[in-house]
Amino acid sequence: MTRGIKHRKKAKSKNKGSKKEGGSSSSLAPQIPAKVWRPGVDKLEEGEELQCDPSAYNSLHAFHIGWPCLSFDILCDSLGLVRTEFPHTVYFMAGTQAEKPSWNSIGIFKVSNISGKRRELVPKLGTDDSGMDDGEDSDSDDDSADEDEDGAQGPNLQLRKVTHQGCVNRVRSMPQNPHICAAWADTGHVQVWDLSSHLNALAETETEGVQGVAAVINQDPLYKFKHKDEGYAIDWSPLVPGRLVSGDCNNCIYLWEPTSAATWNVDTAPFIGHAASVEDLQWSPTEPHVFASCSVDGSIAIWDIRLGKSPATSFKAHNADVNVMSWNRLASCMLASGSDDGTISIRDLRLLKEGDSVVAHFEYHKHPITSIEWSPHEASSLAVSSSDNQLTIWDLSLEKDEEEEAEFKVKTKEQVNAPEDLPPQLLFIHQGQKDLKELHWHAQIPGMIVSTAADGFNILMPSNIQSTLPSDSAL
Repeated sequence: MTRGIKHRKKAKSKNKGSKKEGGSSSSLAPQIPAKVWRPGVDKLEEGEELQCDPSAYNSLHAFHIGWPCLSFDILCDSLGLVRTEFPHTVYFMAGTQAEKPSWNSIGIFKVSNISGKRRELVPKLGTDDSGMDDGEDSDSDDDSADEDEDGAQGPNLQLRKVTHQGCVNRVRSMPQNPHICAAWADTGHVQVWDLSSHLNALAETETEGVQGVAAVINQDPLYKFKHKDEGYAIDWSPLVPGRLVSGDCNNCIYLWEPTSAATWNVDTAPFIGHAASVEDLQWSPTEPHVFASCSVDGSIAIWDIRLGKSPATSFKAHNADVNVMSWNRLASCMLASGSDDGTISIRDLRLLKEGDSVVAHFEYHKHPITSIEWSPHEASSLAVSSSDNQLTIWDLSLEKDEEEEAEFKVKTKEQVNAPEDLPPQLLFIHQGQKDLKELHWHAQIPGMIVSTAADGFNILMPSNIQSTLPSDSAL
């Protein structure tokens, strides 16, 4: 049950002198032999420092919007359903965790000119592949929008803010109408906002709302509902526009049904089936009346809103709090969950009646799992973030192949020997952020992941994330 930001500190707009451990890039290769470093296992000796390998990324950028954000969402846009060419543009909304309740806001922002470079899975020998595009330094710090004074090289950040009373525990955009936003507040309120005017303003200009000069706008929410306690769990239905569920720390789940484009009927009789706080909620990607919930009581419950206020089924999922879960949109029988003990479990819901539905279980992370999400483009891939400051990407279709590994090492003259105890399904490890809280894949830009932490946001595109999407010539 790892939730809030440990040390709330407003990021400074100019911090070129600082470098994040493991997250900053350098065009200079280390002079000593490289080795894989594992948090919680390996220790840094005196004089050693972590260096990011920029050749591991097609794109890597960092930015912040002031106060840290516990939660954010990537908005669907009209710029193209499948975008593969740099530079990219992305729209977000996020909720702050400010020092004082009155200082909080919902940020609506646009990050444009996200540059990068496509890399070969097997680099050609004798080529210098240490940097990003020629003449462009793509450090995860130096490329930050707030540090790029002329905006010519790094990403450009445009920001608008709406006043929000209290810290934002979680924020979600309606998939069918991305300008509609639901936000969980630490005051116990769930509020729904129409942010269309701000998104339209960002789309029409390249200058308004630049970070550092964005005014905080007072705006009333479309609708507000008060739970008996604060909460974190919330999810929009991907099948029924406007249908919403919200769960709180008082074990209660409430169903929101839209009565118009701007009003909802919230059933005052909650769904009750957990013995402790409801931590996350996920609607089924194929069944409009079915959703799942996970709880501090270690269980996952499956509900059918047509069958009353008790779960259709419930099962023990982990030996500790179940913090987060994700329902696979491409393979709807698969449900992933992450626990406070650092474990990740993958279940095939078709096997529930047989007793053991776990098809994969990983104990790589040693600290609480804070976010988990299936890839929207690859049914076997998912991304995970943890309190150990690691963002990991997994591909369940991978198996250990010693012959293939030996061939790869010969082709690349690879000198780094990965630890033997790493799971073969572990595809990528991203580090450099402190107190990671949430991540999302971009549904319209294959291979792009965005994460938020106490020290801001990262946009990353690992070079070894391959998609089954058609090649550029076929698009």
